[in-house]
Amino acid sequence: GLLNKYINNTCCFNDDIQGTASVALAGILGSLRITNNKISDHTFVFLGAGEANLGIAELICLKMVKEGVALEDAHKKIYMLDSRGLIVTSREGLNEHKLHFAKDMPPSKDLAQIIRTVKPSALIGASAQPKTFTKEIIEEMSRNHERPVIFALSNPTSKSECSAEEAYKWSNNKCVFASGSPFPKYEADGVTFEPGQGNNAYIFPAVALGVMCCGSIRIPDELFLCAAEALAGIVSEADLAVGRVYPRLSDIQETSIIVAEAVIHRAYELNLATVLPKPDNLEEFIRAQLYSTDYESFLPETYSYDLESRK
Repeated sequence: GLLNKYINNTCCFNDDIQGTASVALAGILGSLRITNNKISDHTFVFLGAGEANLGIAELICLKMVKEGVALEDAHKKIYMLDSRGLIVTSREGLNEHKLHFAKDMPPSKDLAQIIRTVKPSALIGASAQPKTFTKEIIEEMSRNHERPVIFALSNPTSKSECSAEEAYKWSNNKCVFASGSPFPKYEADGVTFEPGQGNNAYIFPAVALGVMCCGSIRIPDELFLCAAEALAGIVSEADLAVGRVYPRLSDIQETSIIVAEAVIHRAYELNLATVLPKPDNLEEFIRAQLYSTDYESFLPETYSYDLESRK
């Protein structure tokens, strides 16, 4: 694709692929603080194998490799379904990206059966197929895992694979849920959940800010991995307590500064930055570049003058 053609010789990125991947991975990394394990301990099933889900899968693999897992073994932990069903090795005409995740299994379009067979701990949807995460599927995941991870990332809400209420209700409030569209707070049985929204606004402005501040000559996937890790690190214990795996969007500017700082630091480590020497205080350096709507008044100072008292 165009991204692969230009990524190694042009300062560019594709938000639909890399931004979506980074924000989804950030949510997964946030969920690990609830499930109390490593990303390499998880098995993933993806509903949808378009550029968005393929980007997420590849970035998950990059994170697993960083943890010491061989790339081939990382690929084995990810199962993908497209419009023709499970991606299997017997299917002809697979492109290179899908081939990485092809499994030596019988072809199947039955997501519920695949869930029963694979027993994934994480189910991620970016299929634009509404109501595909059914009660049967979510109940099955909850039987197999104490805290199943369920991300329904399709936009808008009408295309979401399931709602937050459905995910929580059908999992007996056990699942870690995030979505691409906003869902309201869910309250039941004395428990309150505030589902997080995996909005690309957490990532692409921050990455672009960091790249522009340090003059990075390229924007490889390592910078999006770094951005995901930084975003996940911002999630507070209070967020996690209500099941939210992203920080509040109302704090987006401060979040963006933290993520941009991490991106800049990584760009210098990879020898991509051209602003030399590296600033001693990256946060101050970033804030100095930000556009501010606060201006000093240019109106002349005026004073009241009481004519009556002068008579």
